Amino acid sequence: MNRRTLIKQLGMSIPAYLVAKQAGAFFPGDDAAIANGPFKPTWESLSGYAVPEWYRNAKFGIWAHWGPQCEPEYGDWYARGMYEEGSGQYKYHVQKYGHPSKFGFKDVINQWNADKWDPEYLVSLYKRVGAKYFFAMANHHDNLDLWDSKHQSWNSVKVGPKKNIIGGWAKAAKKAGLPFGVSVHASHAWNWLEVAQRSDKSGPMAGIPYDGNVTAADGKGKWWDGLDPQELYAQNHPLSKPGHHWEWGNGATPPSKAYCEKFLKRTIELIDKYEPELIYFDDTVLPFHELNDIGLQIVAHHYNRSIKRNKGKLQGVVNGKILNEQQRKCLVWDIERGQSNRLEPFTWQTDTCLGNWHYDQRVYENNWYKSAKTVVQTLVDVVSKNGNFLLNVPVKGNGSIDEKELVILEEVAAWMQVNSECIYDTRPWKIFGEGPAISEAAAISAQGFNEGKGRPFGAEDIRFTQQGDTLYAIVYGWPEDRKVKIKSLAEGGSYRPAAISKVEMPGAGQLAFARNREYLEVTLPENKPAVTYALVLKIV
Repeated sequence: MNRRTLIKQLGMSIPAYLVAKQAGAFFPGDDAAIANGPFKPTWESLSGYAVPEWYRNAKFGIWAHWGPQCEPEYGDWYARGMYEEGSGQYKYHVQKYGHPSKFGFKDVINQWNADKWDPEYLVSLYKRVGAKYFFAMANHHDNLDLWDSKHQSWNSVKVGPKKNIIGGWAKAAKKAGLPFGVSVHASHAWNWLEVAQRSDKSGPMAGIPYDGNVTAADGKGKWWDGLDPQELYAQNHPLSKPGHHWEWGNGATPPSKAYCEKFLKRTIELIDKYEPELIYFDDTVLPFHELNDIGLQIVAHHYNRSIKRNKGKLQGVVNGKILNEQQRKCLVWDIERGQSNRLEPFTWQTDTCLGNWHYDQRVYENNWYKSAKTVVQTLVDVVSKNGNFLLNVPVKGNGSIDEKELVILEEVAAWMQVNSECIYDTRPWKIFGEGPAISEAAAISAQGFNEGKGRPFGAEDIRFTQQGDTLYAIVYGWPEDRKVKIKSLAEGGSYRPAAISKVEMPGAGQLAFARNREYLEVTLPENKPAVTYALVLKIV
């Protein structure tokens, strides 16, 4: 709508409106807050989106899913689990910090100082490992903004480490020459943090409320004097029905208009200040999907800003989950901790983690990290199906990564140094692969969550990528007889009717091969390479 119509609907005078705007106010429907450009906040308009070529070429990104919930180093969703009586995180919290009626999540934030955080070192490391873009978490369901947010007083510059986390990551990514991405999760705080309103049902603290209802008035003389915990916890509303902490509707208390509009202002500010090319929303489709068009407004703004920033060329990407076919024309579909089981027509992304999303000392102690083998094989599998691979490397509360993670990353880096030509700048082939693991792949559940549930990859499992006239076959193991048999490349077959002139292995040179009506047989070199779980054959 035009500005005059908006002001009339608001019942304001023009001078009052201009004063409010000058002070940073934002009004729903105020087109001035959304960047001008070809994209409007409708699915019809966004369907004109085309995934930028740089992203299709990049294939591999690394993510720092790092915030105050990493401070306890006790796993995912700590800000919720610490209020769930009887849970492992609740017990750990009571033992380490005290009862959540006295020491709540706001106090965990106060403990977080990030004194070992060196963003320039970490981003340069991730670039050396092979990442072509870098993501940082901008806020989580815990509702703390990790930048100097003027719309959210609970931010990492005012509390906790008193550092501009997003500002530091953005500067480091720019110095490394990596496109910068932010992940935004805070739309869920409204009902995800409702547990903070509850109390123990049994024991000596039964009936004593947790700190989810404390207000600014309760902070007099305390470390958070002058701040309103309700701005962090967003809990001035009735509880949802039990079990409804994620999807809106069906028993979840709907978020207020003010809450949604504030989320919009925060996210627009994040985009405008730090100019990310990538945005990941941890939401079904988009924030507040089916409740309002705030998610659509943010996407349109992001795309239009990207066009303006890149001299008329759209370079921006937005990831959303559980998308239908129409929505996949507007956004890049994200699958959490899982893979598609087919060659997808649209570019997509899987996001997964070496361990847990938030750093967990138990993963370190029990050696539960993904191996470099799993990372590389997953990367190849995803790329063969027209996907990108986003890997979270858990960051300790102090801002460092541990030595076990570093060993894994160095092994990935070594494989990429020799074999990355089968990853970067490639496109899917006619089929993504062959082998017994295909028929036993696990189905996707909700957002994804099918990784590691199918048959393990072996030497008979092969994935394909191509670049121009060059075909890459990536073999997931070393056959005992050194003979790789690729059925899809049999002589006279429909996939590759043209002749094959040579087969090479990066780092090992040309290989002997023979082709018959059953398969292409390639003889591997006598000396095994250091890594045999992803052997690259370059076929011309």
